[in-house]
Amino acid sequence: MVAPSHRRSLRKRRTLVVTAAAVAAGVGAGVVVMNANAGTTAAADLYHQTLAAKDGWASSGTGTTGGTKADAAHTFTVSTRAQLVKALGSASDTTPRIIKVKGTIDANTDDAGKKLTCADYASGTGYSLTSYLKAYDPSTYGRSKLPSGTQEKARAAAQSKQAKNVVLKVPANTTIVGVPGSNPGLSGAMLQIQNVDNVIVRNLTFAATEDCFPQWDPTDGDDGNWNSNYDALTLRGATHVWADHNTFTDTPHVDSANPKYYGREYQIHDGELDVTKSSDLVTISRNVFSNHDKTTLIGSSDSEPAGKLRVTLHHNVYKGIVQRAPLSRVGQIHIYNNYYDVTPLNGYAVQYSINSRAKA
Repeated sequence: MVAPSHRRSLRKRRTLVVTAAAVAAGVGAGVVVMNANAGTTAAADLYHQTLAAKDGWASSGTGTTGGTKADAAHTFTVSTRAQLVKALGSASDTTPRIIKVKGTIDANTDDAGKKLTCADYASGTGYSLTSYLKAYDPSTYGRSKLPSGTQEKARAAAQSKQAKNVVLKVPANTTIVGVPGSNPGLSGAMLQIQNVDNVIVRNLTFAATEDCFPQWDPTDGDDGNWNSNYDALTLRGATHVWADHNTFTDTPHVDSANPKYYGREYQIHDGELDVTKSSDLVTISRNVFSNHDKTTLIGSSDSEPAGKLRVTLHHNVYKGIVQRAPLSRVGQIHIYNNYYDVTPLNGYAVQYSINSRAKA
């Protein structure tokens, strides 16, 4: 199937055109055009906008309309985590809904709005970073197997407590849009779109999505790695998703500030926007990805079944990122008019931008 075309006007931000041939070669270069500002979206009715025809893979088939059919009872304005959780409702409820995010919502808060820390999540689990480091020091534990035992179980329990608070599950037929002028966004959250259809996410800043309890994996690479658990926005088995005019950043806790344990960076961030588990028909447009390492992963593994993971990325800005813009394991990836600024930023030294594996 030929990837859909795009006919929108372009303005304000210069971008590089990345052709299909360049993607196949694993590199990108091209002519300079102009791109829409990826900061905010101004429109007569921002909350009922749908993805235009022929605007990438997400416009295929039934298209992507999100919660545009929501009635007044399912139109919400939220400014706290508790309000957002209530507005999202059950992940299995397909009733159309529009959620307007006003201001920045901190996911690391309880239902009363009290700030929660890593120590709060660890409380009662028995987890201690000092004890964990001692238990799995490669000089004594070795490098041939994953951590197991008391401290690993405690780490997993603490991570599970944090996940219950910061993982926000989005149901089908939902539009989530930041209210212009209110500094709209999510701090510390993972917005999860899993096994649902028809979702729109726009005009939000995703920041500080941090795992308090990364796992040490001595078998990951030659020297081992610390692996974290949360993406800012994650698509898992999702279809017809449009992510537009969002900003993704590690600020205020950038990777260069992280300590090293066992000689490896203590990685508290995972992806910014990942598309995995046979997700399909996705358009990622006019977003800013900055100050991050593993930016966008498409495909969970090289053995993921073919025929899904049709994804368009256009008019996005990548600044100060290290890799995965995107990393495509499988699928049909449609990339054009993205801007890559590979200047090292705040300790982020670029490794690669586009990586297309054998089945992509």
